[in-house]
Amino acid sequence: MNFDASFWVAISFVAFVVLLWKPAKKAIGEALDARAAQIARDIAQAEALKAEAEKLLAEYRAKHQNAMKEAEGIVAQAKADAERAAKIAAAEFEESLKRREERALVKIAKAEAAAKAEVRDAAVEAAIAATQDLLVRKLDAGAKARLVDKAVADMARRLN
Repeated sequence: MNFDASFWVAISFVAFVVLLWKPAKKAIGEALDARAAQIARDIAQAEALKAEAEKLLAEYRAKHQNAMKEAEGIVAQAKADAERAAKIAAAEFEESLKRREERALVKIAKAEAAAKAEVRDAAVEAAIAATQDLLVRKLDAGAKARLVDKAVADMARRLN
């Protein structure tokens, strides 16, 4: 049997692989087992982080809902306060207008009374002046004395 060198190289390679297979198989298996264990730990840790994140998400959603409800309550309260303030301002404005109107009416009444008094005083002065002028021109000394005596007697009677 005459075999060439490539046959012997193939046989040597197969023997080498068979001899190294058992220890390499053990090392490859341990490395794969270690890698699988590490992956399992990473998955467990990722699941724990996911559960924690979901819990935090649920908490923040609840806080967000509470904050939104509180914000809606604040907005509703602000609207109610604004409406109440507007009503109060409107009432105060109406009251202010009424007071101004009353003051204007009082001023008008005083002005009317002053105007009437002025007219009456002017009329009285004109009547007195006309009467005085008429009396001076038409009464004689005896009539004047009688009028003075009568006025003094009327005064004395009124004072008693």
